[in-house]
Amino acid sequence: MAARLSMNQYKILLLENIHPTARQLLEEAGFTVDEEKGSLSEDELCRRVGQYQAVGIRSKTMITPKVLESHGAMFAIGAFCIGTNQIALEKANHFGLPVFNAPYSNTRSVAELIICELVALSRQLSERSLKAHEGIWLKSASGAREVRGKTLGIVGYGHIGSQVSVLAESLGMKVIFYDIVKKLPLGNARAMDSLEQLLQKSDFVTLHVPETPQTQGMMGARELKQMRKGTYLLNASRGTVVEIPDLVDALKSKHLAGAAIDVFPEEPANNDEMFRSPLQKLPNVILTPHVGGSTEEAQEAIGAEVADSLIRFLRLGSTSGAVNFPQLDVPPSKGARRLINVHRNVPGVLRDVNSIVTNYGANILAQYLSTDSNIGYLIMDMEKGEAERVADEVRKLPTAIKTRVLF
Repeated sequence: MAARLSMNQYKILLLENIHPTARQLLEEAGFTVDEEKGSLSEDELCRRVGQYQAVGIRSKTMITPKVLESHGAMFAIGAFCIGTNQIALEKANHFGLPVFNAPYSNTRSVAELIICELVALSRQLSERSLKAHEGIWLKSASGAREVRGKTLGIVGYGHIGSQVSVLAESLGMKVIFYDIVKKLPLGNARAMDSLEQLLQKSDFVTLHVPETPQTQGMMGARELKQMRKGTYLLNASRGTVVEIPDLVDALKSKHLAGAAIDVFPEEPANNDEMFRSPLQKLPNVILTPHVGGSTEEAQEAIGAEVADSLIRFLRLGSTSGAVNFPQLDVPPSKGARRLINVHRNVPGVLRDVNSIVTNYGANILAQYLSTDSNIGYLIMDMEKGEAERVADEVRKLPTAIKTRVLF
């Protein structure tokens, strides 16, 4: 039934205070937008997502397999953030739902925070500021150092890590990095052969890795001991990357001189919930509430980037940038009806679809196909007239997952 909706009848649900730019762009594209300030529980999502053609979330909303079982009329998911680990990506793929995120929009904001924090750590600014607020005049050069000439080790040289690299060099720092994928160094940065080599050579270590089974707990007691005495650790990647009890031990023993942590294994669900961490009240430790990408500029850019991806998919069928889906970036269909079909990737599907088209005497103007190991994604432009009837027959195919006609 939802497949027969015109695009101007599509409804989109945005959760977690997504930037107003997203709503503005989606409404200008002709969609109806509903908003919720916070995240929704699994049960509430199960009750509501099936009423919408797309859902936009940030990091707190969990799109679980159970939620996806209730996807109903939904065609796509927008993650208005970098990470997508809060979404069951494989299950979404199974149901023919592309997931779009914003891998570029907040890179500068995170990079600037890291530069700010490494200077603050090196000058013990958080501790001295706290003392000043308490009326204590802690004027001393002891333990305060410039970052110029020091070595910054970057673990994960992707969009954010490489930006941190450029900014750090502009401060006169030496930059080394380690990544499991070979990356082209920017400026004078040098790649290290191993994480251990990077840890042993760095004055500051900053983490910019995704959340995967390989990165979970990657900075534990063993790795922290490999860092030189008196160095600093910064983490604005994922809360599961650092073993917090081991970091506390390294700080209390003064093996590390300080740390800046923006992400935690367990974080409050909202601003009203109390935050607790073993890192609280330790000297020269900067704790921030997952605000690496939380600047007005970044949130506006994220809103625009993901909204644009959703608009291009819902109106054109373009899946360019989807993290879990075959990639197709197609031009608009002029004077034609566009059939969109997601199907199981098995032999004979294209033959069966073309046979239906032939039976109805429809004229194919253009055809695009992309596949992954599980699904195929077909876009077919036909002359007006028989597209809806063709779509009805395509939906009946045992291989069909989702089929709609753009009109």
